[in-house]
Amino acid sequence: MSAPELQQAGIRDVVFGARVKVVEPCNLYGCRIGDDCFIGPFTEIQKDVAIGARSRVQSHSFICELVTIGEDCFIGHGVMFINDTFAGGGPARGRKDLWRKTVIGNRVSIGSNATIMPVLIVDDVVIGAGSVVTKDIASAGTYAGNPARLLELRK
Repeated sequence: MSAPELQQAGIRDVVFGARVKVVEPCNLYGCRIGDDCFIGPFTEIQKDVAIGARSRVQSHSFICELVTIGEDCFIGHGVMFINDTFAGGGPARGRKDLWRKTVIGNRVSIGSNATIMPVLIVDDVVIGAGSVVTKDIASAGTYAGNPARLLELRK
């Protein structure tokens, strides 16, 4: 029987803005976190992710590579971002050329346990808890469900 390779959770190679609050334990590496952000415990934010100023990421959320989050956003507890669409019939298995990006606009709130596939979401959107966003959202408003659908346009 052999010993496993152990890797410690931690914070490394992160560019932090001013007055950022991070509650450990969490796993942040190679990302950029803007001014006045909050990062809750048990989160993972992977390399090349950018989070805009005054945004909040609640506990147990996962933000994978190729995600950009705008300013003044709220990411609820347990939100999962996905960059691999299984375009080849299964996991990309290291083929990052198959991954797709996600861009979240400003003032977007995403409810707890939502899943965000590779999409573009414009400014001023609310995503309901537990929703699965599978397509771009091009109009400000409230969306919910699986797949997420428009409930109300924002005026």
